[in-house]
Amino acid sequence: MPNNPSGGLGHVPVAVYSCAAASTALSEGEERGRYYADARHWHVAGVWSDSDPARPLMERPGWQAVTAALSAGMIRGVVVGGPTHVGSDAAQFAALGVLLRDRGGFLADASNRTTGRRTPGQVRRRRDIADAASGWFAQTDRHDEGGS
Repeated sequence: MPNNPSGGLGHVPVAVYSCAAASTALSEGEERGRYYADARHWHVAGVWSDSDPARPLMERPGWQAVTAALSAGMIRGVVVGGPTHVGSDAAQFAALGVLLRDRGGFLADASNRTTGRRTPGQVRRRRDIADAASGWFAQTDRHDEGGS
């Protein structure tokens, strides 16, 4: 069931989630997630964190609150400070993204890391597709010089 944004284009409610043992890593993950959401004009509806990355994701209280907010329609997506906050490798992160998408949401990585196997153009295209799927559209810098 898709969640509809409450304020239309640009007002996409998201959760920022982080999980790390060190408090500085938690704050950095939160800051990175908030910055990522703000840059896309997404509304940060809540910030949750857990301090035990060794605990399975589905047993973490903060993550349970995030999934409850998604199920209740309070948020449309989850922004994480990095893939390691929710999974041990890229495959787990991708699988979680599919799970959230099946529930009508999306998962966004705010770390800006790219893999060496993708070109910058491919990374940008994937980011544009994810932004469009979440309801955020980038402004273009091109102007029609002949039009009025």
